[in-house]
Amino acid sequence: MQIIFAGKAHPEDQGGKEVLQQVYAYTRDPRLQGRVAFIEDYDMHLAHRLVEGVDLWMNVPRVPLEASGTSGMKAGLNAVPQLSTLDGWWAEGYTGLNGWAIPPLQPGEDADQADADRLYDLLEQQVVPTFYKRNARGIPVEWLQRMKHALKEAGEHFTARRMLQDYARDYYVPAMRGEAPASVQPA
Repeated sequence: MQIIFAGKAHPEDQGGKEVLQQVYAYTRDPRLQGRVAFIEDYDMHLAHRLVEGVDLWMNVPRVPLEASGTSGMKAGLNAVPQLSTLDGWWAEGYTGLNGWAIPPLQPGEDADQADADRLYDLLEQQVVPTFYKRNARGIPVEWLQRMKHALKEAGEHFTARRMLQDYARDYYVPAMRGEAPASVQPA
């Protein structure tokens, strides 16, 4: 298994910068040689390449700090299963068939430790075994099913077409009729 880290911290996010420095230090650890990589200068062009060529898209933001997760949506449109906390788009997009979700925190739990424990447990008990499990013909049937569900879910619910249909149905058509959109109707 190889883990590739890519991302940027906001210029004002000193904690985020420190985390990325720690990740980079892991790439230099001889015990992890070749298993952990860090790609600098993450941007839309690099994201385009990554979402086409990975087996699993992992995004583990601290809940509720995910902005949206559009890279994960793009990965789904490339049939890439997800592993993430239930935040951003994944809170809405996770079906149980299109990837894995890190369970929510319980009251009083340390967020970082609990998320890390759950992440490692999912990787060890579910994700990695599913990836390597093959049928008699050497086909990873279960993994392929997750890929199909990732593509199906992202294609049905996370595209510009769906967004435009929602806007037309929920806002533009009611506005043309002189009606208030459903989201601003009095309760």
